[in-house]
Amino acid sequence: MTTMTEASVREFKMPDVGEGLTEAEILKWYVQPGDTVTDGQVVCEVETAKAAVELPIPYDGVVRELRFPEGTTVDVGMSIIAVDVSGGSAPAAAPEPAPAVEEEPEEPKSQGSGRQPVLVGYGVATSSTKRRPRKSAEIPAQESAAVSAAVQAELNGHGTVPEAAPAPSAPVSAPATAADRPRPLAKPPVRKLAKDLGVDLASVVPSGPDGIITREDVHAAAAAPAQTPARPTAPQPTSAATAQVSTAPVSTAAAAPAASYDAGRETRIPVKGVRKATAQAMVGSAFTAPHVTEFVTVDVTRTMKLVEELKGDKDMQGLRVNPLLLIAKALLVAIKRNPDVNASWDEANQEIVRKHYVNLGIAAATPRGLIVPNIKDAHDKTLPQLAEALGELVATAREGRTSPAAMQGGTVTITNVGVFGVDTGTPILNPGESAILAVGAIKLQPWVHKGKVKPRQVTTLALSFDHRLVDGELGSKVLADVAAVLEQPKRLITWG
Repeated sequence: MTTMTEASVREFKMPDVGEGLTEAEILKWYVQPGDTVTDGQVVCEVETAKAAVELPIPYDGVVRELRFPEGTTVDVGMSIIAVDVSGGSAPAAAPEPAPAVEEEPEEPKSQGSGRQPVLVGYGVATSSTKRRPRKSAEIPAQESAAVSAAVQAELNGHGTVPEAAPAPSAPVSAPATAADRPRPLAKPPVRKLAKDLGVDLASVVPSGPDGIITREDVHAAAAAPAQTPARPTAPQPTSAATAQVSTAPVSTAAAAPAASYDAGRETRIPVKGVRKATAQAMVGSAFTAPHVTEFVTVDVTRTMKLVEELKGDKDMQGLRVNPLLLIAKALLVAIKRNPDVNASWDEANQEIVRKHYVNLGIAAATPRGLIVPNIKDAHDKTLPQLAEALGELVATAREGRTSPAAMQGGTVTITNVGVFGVDTGTPILNPGESAILAVGAIKLQPWVHKGKVKPRQVTTLALSFDHRLVDGELGSKVLADVAAVLEQPKRLITWG
């Protein structure tokens, strides 16, 4: 996705590397101003809400300028690098570019609007939307100075507001109504963030160029203690400075976090990337799908013996064989016996969508946070094929190279909390899925076996399901079938 700012300079914009993504963080630049780049060369690595992705440049040239430093979160559609494509050996002296925040994310057009594919993802369609002219604040110099002094006095805790020198023939205007107030300047992602956090943009002090409200401004306003400005019951004559301070209490609110935040005892970490996506998905799932969780404790001694036997099998040589492999196979068998559990809820059309395939999700803890890639068409795979797919999925996730496509389209998920020594849990559904199976730690415990108490390998399984789709009977049958297979692995043959 490019635009021409000069005859020989092209601007490469942040592409949408996954369906519906609105922003990405620049993790690393692989080029610097003055470097020569070729078509298809990777110039940077970015992290979206789903994965880390390398971005190639779609033309030859010389890097003129990097628009953002590493660690910056950039909205889709904003220019991130300028490239001189004239064939010169070095970048020419370029005029100072306009601040990057001036660019508004372009609204996508409907189908057929000419959205062009780029090397990674899709570009943002061109838009004819124009920014509305801003209303300039016409405040006399004396009045502006009085406002600054009043706000500073309040910040310093003096509790008094200095009187402003009366401006000649300057009548005091009535308090501005909501209709008269100019609309705060903020980009769509920032407006959505403010809506999610319950922050009124009209009460936020902008720190961006030309009065644009940034994400940091919204977070600061959300973290500030709630303040309700006093509203007089009747208009009262007052000085210009007092009127300005009384209608703009946000200056003191924005400074409040600094007073209550102890940098030596607390650390604030911006919520972004995978952590942000996980938070939004979990909140959306927990408060949309009515969750039910059932538990069962099962003797898996025979399954553990089968795992050891498979490790020495020649057909499994070079493959990773562990209890998770047989648990995954047991869940696939249970779904085959109870296919109605493999479905999703279509709220818009008021339909239940039954899936005739299983994309088996595996929750993976990575340095960037929790992700849930899935094995496509897991129901069709043999045990060796499933083992190979599991090994690739885990290795890719640990390296942080899981693609957005690998995390889309899941139907049912497994989360193995047992690796942390946890007995069980109440897992939250992955959005759009009907069930998730949590596997607890496998421990040697006293167990009644053939009428005698013996030490046996025991674990606890927990199945959470969407009660809109799955009744208690169906959910219980699925969980009972998984337990039955793990207790008697030969059922993989008789039921599979």
